[in-house]
Amino acid sequence: MPRNLLFITADQWRGECLSCLGHLVDTPNLDSLAAEGVLFTNHFANAAPCGPSRASIHTSVYQHEHGVTFNHVPLSDRYTNWALEARRAGHDPVLFGYTDTTLAKSQEGVYPDGVLPGLTPVVELGKDVWNPVEWADWLATKGYPVPASVADLYLKTKPQSATDERDPFAPALEVPAELHDTYFMIDQVLDYIRDRSGWCVHLSLLRPHPPWTAPLPYNRLYPPGDLPSPNRAVDPEVEAGQHPFLAYLLNRKYARQSREEASRRRWQSGYYGLMTEVDHNLGRLFTELKRTGAWNDTLVVFTSDHGEQIGDHWLIGKLGYFDESFHLPLIVFNPAPEADSHRGRCIDAFTEGVDIMPTLLDWLGVDVPEQCRGASLLPATTHGDLGDGWRSEAHWEFDFSHFHAEEALGLTPAECRLAVIRDASSKYVHFPGLPEVFFDLADDPREAVNLASDPRYRSRIEDASRKLQSWYTP
Repeated sequence: MPRNLLFITADQWRGECLSCLGHLVDTPNLDSLAAEGVLFTNHFANAAPCGPSRASIHTSVYQHEHGVTFNHVPLSDRYTNWALEARRAGHDPVLFGYTDTTLAKSQEGVYPDGVLPGLTPVVELGKDVWNPVEWADWLATKGYPVPASVADLYLKTKPQSATDERDPFAPALEVPAELHDTYFMIDQVLDYIRDRSGWCVHLSLLRPHPPWTAPLPYNRLYPPGDLPSPNRAVDPEVEAGQHPFLAYLLNRKYARQSREEASRRRWQSGYYGLMTEVDHNLGRLFTELKRTGAWNDTLVVFTSDHGEQIGDHWLIGKLGYFDESFHLPLIVFNPAPEADSHRGRCIDAFTEGVDIMPTLLDWLGVDVPEQCRGASLLPATTHGDLGDGWRSEAHWEFDFSHFHAEEALGLTPAECRLAVIRDASSKYVHFPGLPEVFFDLADDPREAVNLASDPRYRSRIEDASRKLQSWYTP
């Protein structure tokens, strides 16, 4: 039988948010996927937000090479990607969702704008919450009254009574769960793969990306009062003392979390609820693959593009250098019999977004281009580990030139960036024009104390700096 590929990205999903890892969020179908496949517990994005991270995922090169510093920055046409390579080898990779790719000038008019070259869009639905046309058209065929402003499909909640206003839960989205965008996307994939074989699908789901407004029953699964407290200092002012860049972020309206704890907890409840909604809908897809027998010929890869601070370190969004924004889930299910003896394995070696492209091409039998900085993860599914020569650190970058921080921090635009090297016991952050950051993660896993100026750590800091420089200039 021809091999199938199901490459799934959920947007803004923190790495610890799987119930098989002991987290409170309920993810039974992803837990089952991990039990049948391999769970990589130290997987990290190479950049944030969405556009820069996905550029690394799809091309297997780092941000300082591909140059995508923020959303809507063009991805250089000098780099190929997994979809182009798969298509050249005779496969037909298709897209359900979005890739957040801005085309280079030479590619305009050749490929659909916003879609990774090489992918054929079947359903385009993504970040543009103001114009979800294909979802709205589908809703109309179901008899659902589409509002004049289609953005209300993401935003409008059910009416509340005076009693409801005292409810600790956030109001439910007006659109019911069986018509929500996640349900719609899974339905479209099910329609596409029916009676097909040898298909190659990239399913890029928006959730749990904001708006964090979930439909019933998902808005009520996680009582706000029962949720864990954020990882942060006693107040933003104390947190800001860690580093000038963090202080700058905490003075930005859209980066600093409000002191209003009730609203933060409602957002967190909605965030977790949307995760469980994604899990339940993926369960529909996995069940159908198993029913038809396609499961036995399908590589399934589940991951995300970046995480979310949601109040940790008093931050909101995906930014900076903390693990909360860059640590991601990664599950790889290899149906081949050679993987049977290693099913349910958890691997704590450091994996990165750049490892996704080589993994997909390996499964499809396509040569991995020399540009790729990552390597296939399939050997872990058949051998139980990634070998002695595998990397011992994770690396990522964050460009904040789009934050207009130059004047406030006394930097040039080229200096508005940071690079991180993180191993099992420490994290080092380099800024071209600002002081460095160093965390001893063995003693300080919450990343609360910057030890960069402590002379006792100077040799470790210098060692980390050398390793980062070696990575940055291969």
